[in-house]
Amino acid sequence: MALLHLSSPVTFSNYIQPVCLAADGSTFYNDTMWITGWGTIESGVSLPSPQILQEVNVPIVGNNLCNCLYGGGSSITNNMMCAGLMQGGKDSCQGDSGGPMVIKSFNTWVQAGVVSFGKGCADPNYPGVYARVSQYQNWISQYVRASFIPVDVNAPVQDDSETCPTKPTLCGGSASLYPWMAVVSFNGSPECVGTLVSDQFILTSASCFSGFTGVNGWTATLSLANWWDCSSSSVSSDVANIFFDSVSGNGVALVQLSNPMYTIANLPMEMYYSSFGPGAQCAVAILSSFDSSGLSFQELQTTIVNCDPSDIGHTDVCTEPVNVLQNGSPLLCNNGYMWIQAGILSVPPGIEMNPQNSNNTAFMSTVPFTTFIINTLNDVPVIFGGAESFSPLSLTCTILLSLPAVLQALF
Repeated sequence: MALLHLSSPVTFSNYIQPVCLAADGSTFYNDTMWITGWGTIESGVSLPSPQILQEVNVPIVGNNLCNCLYGGGSSITNNMMCAGLMQGGKDSCQGDSGGPMVIKSFNTWVQAGVVSFGKGCADPNYPGVYARVSQYQNWISQYVRASFIPVDVNAPVQDDSETCPTKPTLCGGSASLYPWMAVVSFNGSPECVGTLVSDQFILTSASCFSGFTGVNGWTATLSLANWWDCSSSSVSSDVANIFFDSVSGNGVALVQLSNPMYTIANLPMEMYYSSFGPGAQCAVAILSSFDSSGLSFQELQTTIVNCDPSDIGHTDVCTEPVNVLQNGSPLLCNNGYMWIQAGILSVPPGIEMNPQNSNNTAFMSTVPFTTFIINTLNDVPVIFGGAESFSPLSLTCTILLSLPAVLQALF
């Protein structure tokens, strides 16, 4: 919560009035809330001119249920409140943050919440999350004399007994969720992450190898799920060769392994044309730990948006800002059946990984590198049994190599 102190007072009129605030202890059950703002009208789509103030009404969602929807644990605290439709379709969106969520109580509008965060905009089963104003009455009163009104609707709290379902234990942990994720290291020190795109190749950022020559000291490490005891173990291979392709001064690298990974699932890539446009719900896989006990990964949810025209390259696919990234991090989108790699983070040396003033995060699309990837994989006899030229069949092999292991990981 924040309070802004204006440099000069405003003059109240029929169009400018102070809002009343929900008092400490206020309760909200099945109430309809109203949200106003000038934010985007859907993910990546700005409010068109003349940018008239928008409003939407949504029902309250109990904190227990909302907490379950956001993954359980302590995702939703007592300082928050949720509102939205379970089927989606109505919500606040980017640019509305900080705006009011109000309720009409006995003919008086009372601000109950402040737009805070959510998953995408108006996504099913992800209501918007708001800062609960009533929790901050004592703090606000230290700085300003505001009108606090208690709100108490005599209706049952529907989700008091809501408990999050227990998630089944997944054998192998992140080795099952992201079997194709790899760590590329130099002399044991992680330099970047990458994805196993065939039994013998890892796709990563060309910037990973900036300032290095040769392959001595380079290794790649992946996780292998052990189905007999639900554990996982690390599997490493020396690097045999590195192939580069550069577009607009930046590019990708294909790292050839000395020891093929026949028992680990490969990650299919988006090739030839882009299937995922603005509004597509995707994720970024990042390394969360890499030590003697093994390696683990986690995913950060994000949404594809239109790129900022000021810094777009013709190879970019952009998402909402994503923090804590590593070079080589894949942009993963789901086609309804499996993860597809649509992009890769490749930041040249000297460029900030997570610029604070950027409106989006730019990934390099895999599509412009289709020919390079296919030709490189096809030139290695072990992949296609000695095929010397590209054919549609060899592309099919590239994609289908991953299916048995993907199905194994799912079932």
